[in-house]
Amino acid sequence: MEHSLYISFQIKKSKTNKLGLAPINLRIILDNSRTELSSHRFISPNAWDTNIGKATGTSDEAIILNNYLDGLKNKIQRQFNILESLDKPITLDSLREKLSGNTEKKYTLLYVYEYHNSEMKKRVGFDVAIGTYTRYKVSINRIRNYIKYQYGKNDLLLDDLNHAFITKYEVYLKTIHKCSTNTTVKYLVHLKKIINLSIANEWLLRDPFMKHHCTYKPTERGFLTPEELLLLENKEIKLPRLEKVRDIFVFCCYTGFAQADVEALSPSDITTGIDGEKWIIINRKKTDGRSPIPLLPQAMDIINKYKNDPEAQAKGRLLPVNSNQRMNGYLKEIADITGITKNLTMHLARHTFATTITLSNGVPIETVSKMLGHRSIKTTQIYSKVVDTKISNDMQALKAKLSVHKPLKKVM
Repeated sequence: MEHSLYISFQIKKSKTNKLGLAPINLRIILDNSRTELSSHRFISPNAWDTNIGKATGTSDEAIILNNYLDGLKNKIQRQFNILESLDKPITLDSLREKLSGNTEKKYTLLYVYEYHNSEMKKRVGFDVAIGTYTRYKVSINRIRNYIKYQYGKNDLLLDDLNHAFITKYEVYLKTIHKCSTNTTVKYLVHLKKIINLSIANEWLLRDPFMKHHCTYKPTERGFLTPEELLLLENKEIKLPRLEKVRDIFVFCCYTGFAQADVEALSPSDITTGIDGEKWIIINRKKTDGRSPIPLLPQAMDIINKYKNDPEAQAKGRLLPVNSNQRMNGYLKEIADITGITKNLTMHLARHTFATTITLSNGVPIETVSKMLGHRSIKTTQIYSKVVDTKISNDMQALKAKLSVHKPLKKVM
């Protein structure tokens, strides 16, 4: 009996995943019957030619994918030819059996991690901060070293991941790399994202994190007291490079900007607010949350001081901000000059704005949260827990008010 065989590839746009990738199905038509099988490959619909059933372009990715699809097609055709030459029954099931267990690619953890990081790199400058991408680059190296250390291998199949893999990784981070609890949790959160990506793409069927719980340990955020901030502001610094860093640090103390945000500020970011005063309104680099900041006099003084700074003008920036590493290095020198024993970092300035400048002076936490660009007020509440001076001052005022009341006479 003669048979007709037609093999093609189709994409399922209706099943496009969150990454914008559609699954590619293998369609087999044998005589008047047909079936579709998963190729276990995905592609952006824009990169697919529906007329020829192949990926478009001449990139390495397109060539590799098309070669893989051709391989699947050839397997079916060869099986058809073999069955036909042996005069054996040819059915869709007999053709499907040829691909059973062979079309499923066994994905590895580092493959998916590298895929995730390469996609994240494309989004840097759009909806991903360079710092976030850098942290994931560090994270994949931690995993790579752990696999080598614990298993003596260069990679592991996703199917080999289990609860023990997660718990041993946690111990590895804490003991070998001396990571704190919160740093360990950050690495685990990164890994959890890769696992979720694998599950979403059906590369992994079970979640090794299912019975694992990791929570951040509450930490107190350091900040400068009013006395320390005043000392820093008034200290005469003769080295221009350190004076600039001190001024930018103080600017952040009065605005709450993080390093990445103040570094990106331009003169055009200054606008007139709803009250007719000068404001800076930006979307934060880290969270993309809207951050409206009314400019306090101390911040305006620093802006005016550097409005003609050659370095800032050359970069089109509001202030002459160096890299985070260099800024923090110079801040250590400034701490020595001023006698401040706290670890001066650019993020300490942001904490100081949240505590010493705003919350301690009675600014409502909802307002502070909005100015800091936090997505959730729970993030801001971390700062409110450390403002003991505000609690002390409020209670002292209450005691003073209560002391003016005369004690009640005893009733006989």
